[in-house]
Amino acid sequence: MSAQPAATDQSAAFALLELTQGSVVTQAIYVAAKLGIADMLGEGPLSVEEIAKRAESDPEATHRLLQTLSGYSVFAERDDGRFELTPMASALRADAPTPMRDIALLMGHPLFWEDWGHLMESVQTGEASMPKVRGMGALEFLMANPDYAAAFLMAMANLSDPETDPIAGACDFSRFGKIIDVGGGRGALIAGILKRTSGSQGVLYDVSHNTGDAATVLKEAGVADRCSIEHGTYFESVPPGGDAYLLKHTLHDFDESQCLTVLKNIRSAINSNGALFVIEYVLPGNNVRHMGNIIDLWLMLLLGAKERSAAQYSELLEGSGFKLSRVIQTALPVSIIEAVPV
Repeated sequence: MSAQPAATDQSAAFALLELTQGSVVTQAIYVAAKLGIADMLGEGPLSVEEIAKRAESDPEATHRLLQTLSGYSVFAERDDGRFELTPMASALRADAPTPMRDIALLMGHPLFWEDWGHLMESVQTGEASMPKVRGMGALEFLMANPDYAAAFLMAMANLSDPETDPIAGACDFSRFGKIIDVGGGRGALIAGILKRTSGSQGVLYDVSHNTGDAATVLKEAGVADRCSIEHGTYFESVPPGGDAYLLKHTLHDFDESQCLTVLKNIRSAINSNGALFVIEYVLPGNNVRHMGNIIDLWLMLLLGAKERSAAQYSELLEGSGFKLSRVIQTALPVSIIEAVPV
């Protein structure tokens, strides 16, 4: 007679089973976001019949969807049978302070799922699989699929914008007279930092099509008079004379040689007593769950790029004329790598 498995073995097996079902939960959240259920419940609890009427969905199927999600604390069913928002469900509202609706709409998108269906190829080859599957690079694919591009870019903004306050609050930037945000896009980060540093001047630097609404962002933050917008590519040069240079979620898109090109351009431009701030997901040690590891697989799949550890960033910085001085952990998974020119 074979021995019965230990209870701990059974628990581990069922914990693994739940992980394998994560894609089902993703799709359920996606459908709820697509139907706008969280926005419907913003004014108060509703019956399933009323939710289904507004969503133009089947009442029984809608109830089954919401029952499943309520088990994960996304929505909650009241004693009277009506459903209401929970803190996590509230994040699916379009007007949520920390909105996750656009993230959900990307994570459940059919084309996003198509990407992950080819992870095996990337793991086997060590190369991005999507350019081979689609016959074009990730940027070209987004340009050729504007609806998916809109979902992708909105989701990236949802990930990036909530990081602004934790980054600005984790480091004292007021000691720098001139702060240059390299590849800063619409300017949310430099605006957030300048709001905390009344004596600093800023420069937002990026290619022109990335800074479309930057002037509005800077104006709404009340810092437009202290921040100029300059256009160009960091592979060629960056504005000179900065006391602090910001480089957020940029290096993880590129291989070592491309990273060195960008870093060397900044090294040529920075003031001798200045500092560089590389803002990325810094991969932790073994056996640690971290969002950066998920992003790392995504980068491998799409671009053949990667997230890096502190040691890997230190090596990159040393190769471009910088020395890593410290890694600052923010309140979110993103870290600030501070380096000085040598």
